[in-house]
Amino acid sequence: MSDQEVAALLAEERVVICATNGRGGWPHLMPLWYVVRDGEVWSWTYAKSQKARNLERDDRVTLQVETGHAYDELRGVMIRARVRIHRETEDVAALGLEIYRRYTGATSDDVKEMVAAQAPKRVALQFVAEGIASWDHRKLGGVY
Repeated sequence: MSDQEVAALLAEERVVICATNGRGGWPHLMPLWYVVRDGEVWSWTYAKSQKARNLERDDRVTLQVETGHAYDELRGVMIRARVRIHRETEDVAALGLEIYRRYTGATSDDVKEMVAAQAPKRVALQFVAEGIASWDHRKLGGVY
């Protein structure tokens, strides 16, 4: 897929699967809501979550966004990245509001209060891509 097609897929899909490296060597996969800022995927999570602890120990992560039901509809992107963990409460709250705006459209005072209450317990995750692989089976024209 072209860079523009990857960007479009990230803009239209809603869940990224985040694979971190667990302490015992097993991959730890979790779904996340996300936003794209300047071409980079950003998300947030609780600071005490397993994924956050894994990322503190090893900043390597693989992200995957995919869609399609039948084989000839499958398309997706896999991003190998390093994570930068941001802990500043104001930055975390701003990201939380951005995520809620994307997924719910809500920017009410209630949402702002809820995000402000969660922000001190959360961290922002900036995924800095080191490599991207993508696929679009719709382009195969039935030839596999």
